[in-house]
Amino acid sequence: MMQNQYQFAMAAPEILLLVLACATLLFDAFSKSDRRHGTFLVSIGSVLLLALLSLWQWNSGVQGNAFGGLYVADPLSHLLKALSCAVVAATLIYGREYVEVRGMVGNGGEFYSLSLLALLGQYVMISAGSMLTVYLGVELMSFALYALVALRRDDVNATEAAMKYFVLGCLASGILLYGMSMIYGATGQLNLRLIAQVISSGNAERLPLVFGVVFIVAGLAFKLAAAPFHMWTPDVYQGSPTAVTLIVAAGPKLAAFVITLRLLIEGLHGIAIDWQPMLMVLAVLSLAIGNLTAIVQTNFKRMLAYSTIGQMGFVFLGLLSGEGGQGASLSLAYGSSLFYVIIYVMTTLVTFGLILLLSRSGFESEDIADLKGLNRRNPVLAGMLLLAMFSLTGIPPLAGFYAKLAVLQALVGAGHVALAVVAVMFSLIGAFYYLRVVKMAYFDEPEGEPASIELGAITRGVMSINSLLILALGILPGGLMALCVRVIESSLRF
Repeated sequence: MMQNQYQFAMAAPEILLLVLACATLLFDAFSKSDRRHGTFLVSIGSVLLLALLSLWQWNSGVQGNAFGGLYVADPLSHLLKALSCAVVAATLIYGREYVEVRGMVGNGGEFYSLSLLALLGQYVMISAGSMLTVYLGVELMSFALYALVALRRDDVNATEAAMKYFVLGCLASGILLYGMSMIYGATGQLNLRLIAQVISSGNAERLPLVFGVVFIVAGLAFKLAAAPFHMWTPDVYQGSPTAVTLIVAAGPKLAAFVITLRLLIEGLHGIAIDWQPMLMVLAVLSLAIGNLTAIVQTNFKRMLAYSTIGQMGFVFLGLLSGEGGQGASLSLAYGSSLFYVIIYVMTTLVTFGLILLLSRSGFESEDIADLKGLNRRNPVLAGMLLLAMFSLTGIPPLAGFYAKLAVLQALVGAGHVALAVVAVMFSLIGAFYYLRVVKMAYFDEPEGEPASIELGAITRGVMSINSLLILALGILPGGLMALCVRVIESSLRF
């Protein structure tokens, strides 16, 4: 493992991404096209190049610390960076027509450059080896997302959503930073592995350490949209332009999950007895509030926001199921959570992607009622919607079923049988609002004259691959699950 203090080559993905984001902005400044086709192609090319670089580093065994422990390169970071690139590429492809029709790129291609800067923030979060780097990545990603949400300055709903997101996001960042300061005061360290060593040696101040953990868990819960820190999620999801909603809903969840792993599992595993009960409360509240509130929603984006809150409950269940475990059982528990987050993000791309594709000039396909008769208008899109809803429900043989099963198995293996029963009960409640969407798409008559739905070849191909992966990973989940467990074992020390 390379331990040289400065390893600029190790941080090549972040350096290249920053250069490409600036180059995209400069290229756009000289672009004369109102539809910004060139900027779109440069952005897609940049993301694909970055994905290849991360995969090459992974295959080449690039692993170690850089910049005095501020930066970490390991299999977990390489995998999540490649996945984040895939998510951003799919988002840009799905949202291309949407942003062009609504004039979001007519006066400048900031949508594309801000998307790359948000990705840069996710990169920094994923490779964070210190609390300083964690905070730097969170803020870099968050400020790019705030700007994206407010990109349609003439839209009152988007402006309101951006203001709520900014105020609550700054509050959450302050809470997270305050928790980090208390951890530093208790241990005298910012590096996560050094913090773990101080805690294991028994030299940490107990009271400020526990208080710091409380604030850190609260800040992480906000970033993952877990109850009771979920208040921003429905309003931001509904008020944002749908292309931006997809950016907020997908990639940042991967990065937030990684910093949760690094802070709690790697840095603060020595006091797991203190933060595990907090995760239990967050999990149960998220399952209850998310699934029960989603039932009464009529706006599809708002329903999916509450669905996200419920899905994050399962993620926390996977994390807390590692309590008291050793070796393989720990890796399996945390691997099941990683698998769950990946499947959730993959399904989110389909659901919000469908909203983007069904929207047209002057019409936002945001209400659940807008999906009525979708099977008559476009059976292929209706089939994709069915796969996504069934996967979120947890119906076999789709990937969502195996993701839920893996978490429940880890829970039962850790002795949390009662929690597993609670999770199953709320999943059954959640089945109601997911299946209601399928019922409207297949059995309800469309309101008014059905509008034809035309998709470009690239968009149709990417959406088809995205949907088929949900099915394929449900039938053959072993490879991805084994990969998740392997990267956890090779990357985290607990």
